[in-house]
Amino acid sequence: MTQRIIIDTDPGIDDAMAILFAFRSPELEVMGLTSIFGNVSAELGARNALTLCQLAGTQVTVAQGATAPLGMPPRPHSDYVHGTDGFGNIDWPQAEGVIDPRSAAEYIVESVNAYPGEVTLIPLGPLTNLALALDLDPSIASKVKEVVLMGGAVHETGNVSPVAEANIINDPHAADRVFGADWPVTMIGLDVTHQVLLKTAVMERIEAANPVQGGFLNQAAQHYFDFYRGALGVDGCYFHDAATIAYVLDPSLFGCRHGRIRVATEGLALGQTMMAPEGREFPTDGWADRPLIKVAFEVDDVRVLRLFEQRLSEAL
Repeated sequence: MTQRIIIDTDPGIDDAMAILFAFRSPELEVMGLTSIFGNVSAELGARNALTLCQLAGTQVTVAQGATAPLGMPPRPHSDYVHGTDGFGNIDWPQAEGVIDPRSAAEYIVESVNAYPGEVTLIPLGPLTNLALALDLDPSIASKVKEVVLMGGAVHETGNVSPVAEANIINDPHAADRVFGADWPVTMIGLDVTHQVLLKTAVMERIEAANPVQGGFLNQAAQHYFDFYRGALGVDGCYFHDAATIAYVLDPSLFGCRHGRIRVATEGLALGQTMMAPEGREFPTDGWADRPLIKVAFEVDDVRVLRLFEQRLSEAL
């Protein structure tokens, strides 16, 4: 039986890797793509989602989501990482297609209620759409199979500030709401994605095996690789968003621990994900009655990258 998933996304080069990875995995049924601001605007994100559907040779629901965070002004889009088009400034033609008239939050609520216990939500950007879905219908928390999100950093240094990861700092109020809801959440954050380096040679092999989708990804990734080469001096990029798909396909690739997560919503620590480990009690306010979150800390990087390359290279 295939797993039903909805990917909430701000595509985004690494989002594109994750989405095509999911489309090429027969264990997964991608029900829809919902857009969110972040790497690009929510409007452009929805158009980019349609382009990725066209590249995958499939049609799924694409719904546009929130255009700004819940409790603060929006931060600038990270075009220095992903390009102004989200795809590395490669001038890829935008696909034609219809964006669903429902908001992302409405689509998520209706989908979860239609398939209670079956839908896994995979947010790859700020968590605003999920927070808004909870506001529309709090009962979905008991009906979602799982939330597997890319975001946060517990012990690892952040990538926007010394303590904050990009998706969380872009809407820390929404993130604290999502981590506080009574639904099963797995956090795939920088603690593991910084342990997996996707090298340029892998993308070259994928392009050789899969010239259309692999060619698009490798062309788009050149801008991403240039950023990592300049910022960190590495030959490749960290494996962020696509790690969520690897987890959903095979959780044994990751080692996780449980804890209660809070997100700083102001000050110098804005966007920091703070974890109280399972079994520890603290004599300070703010931690009681928070649900336990599964947080990934270990990863088998060789097997993760092998799975990614296999799926993007195999004939369908």
